[in-house]
Amino acid sequence: MNIQIAPNDISHVIEADKANVWHHLMQHAAFETVDPRIIVEGKGLRVWDATGREMIDAVSGGVWTVNVGYGRARIADAVRDQLVKMNFFAAAAGSIPAALFAERLIEKMPGMSRVYYSNSGSEANEKAYKIIRQIAHKRYGGKKHKILYRERDYHGTTIGALASCGQPERAAQYGPFPPGFVSVPHCLEYRSQWGDVPDYGVRAAREIERVILEEGPDTVGGIVLEPITAGGGVIVPPEGYWETVQEICTKYDVLLHIDEVVCGLGRTGQWFGYQNFGIKPDLVTMAKGVASGYAAISCTVTTERVFDMFKDDPSDPLGYFRDISTFGGCTAGPAAALENMAIIEDEDLLENTLVRGEQLGNGLEALKSRHAIVGDVRGMGLFWGVELVADRETREPLPEKTVAAVVAAAGARGVIIGMTNRSLPGYNNTLCLSPALIATAAEIDTIVEAIDGALTEVGATL
Repeated sequence: MNIQIAPNDISHVIEADKANVWHHLMQHAAFETVDPRIIVEGKGLRVWDATGREMIDAVSGGVWTVNVGYGRARIADAVRDQLVKMNFFAAAAGSIPAALFAERLIEKMPGMSRVYYSNSGSEANEKAYKIIRQIAHKRYGGKKHKILYRERDYHGTTIGALASCGQPERAAQYGPFPPGFVSVPHCLEYRSQWGDVPDYGVRAAREIERVILEEGPDTVGGIVLEPITAGGGVIVPPEGYWETVQEICTKYDVLLHIDEVVCGLGRTGQWFGYQNFGIKPDLVTMAKGVASGYAAISCTVTTERVFDMFKDDPSDPLGYFRDISTFGGCTAGPAAALENMAIIEDEDLLENTLVRGEQLGNGLEALKSRHAIVGDVRGMGLFWGVELVADRETREPLPEKTVAAVVAAAGARGVIIGMTNRSLPGYNNTLCLSPALIATAAEIDTIVEAIDGALTEVGATL
């Protein structure tokens, strides 16, 4: 069935949506008075809604996903051709695209070795947690099972992932959670927990060591961290942080799990965010940008050392990694991922990300000098956050409702931007930007201009 909707049929689509679809992250009582937004087409950085309105998408699909932009026929063609030839077989067997993408992916990740496929970032992180827990049972009598996570970081929407959620409002009302997940302090220097201290990055990392010692090093098996905190406020860890984290993990034999679900596949100007900091993880998870949203795919990637911990006597019925992801066997994901990676290479999008990212960062810094409500600007590559404040001196956060008004005002100017929302009590005050890696200089200028106008409009009401 080829879905073609005539202009006079769109009203039926809207009514069908309102009557039958349960949207993500939405209070549906709102749809009693307004229609849901229906996105009908995309090309490059631009999308069109059901009313025909054109907008620049500065958040890559709303959730930092469409890294190579909309309308990529070569990815769609690759997926179609693969599905006709072989669409699915349980991943206990292999497939051509899964083998070839794993090979290409590992080439981009020196030190890593094995790729485990599933279909979402939440699921990829659950696999990593299960690996750490099973190692605890296989090697440490079950004792070294605790997993540390960082305040403000987010690792997924499943119950296990929410147990490691550093955003209280995301996890609210979904407990009780499984035990064995322990938080460590965030590393946002703008919101320093210890006042004005020298070497804040090292200080924040040393808090991880403090927690390990409090819990008992013989009980802590892993730590999960975003290379750059995403939905918790776009936080780039300060100088000294990652080196100290690596030292601590090595010292206490703690597996370092880097969650690249947002940063992965070029967002920061490197293939992976952790590669900006010279660290060597034991596990890396990824999803969103792996196939730019053209097919569902996620990967849990490990070192050979981790993989070898599951190679035991075949007579042991419980010795291997006893896990399955049904749609980890779908070939559409790796087929799309292969083309996605090829586009990034063919069009030199890592370099474009660095150039356009510098332009975006400079543009946002310029807004700070123009608007008193801009408290902090931070980011890397095409991944930026703008923290809004009611008072620069006290750093009092701008209320979430007012930040939402800035997002709406930018939208009225034809640019879709994001924000932290319903995540951090009292601190949902950061604008989030992650345009596709194909962004042009003109599009970056348009994004900055729309935010400038939105800040002017909302600032005038304060």
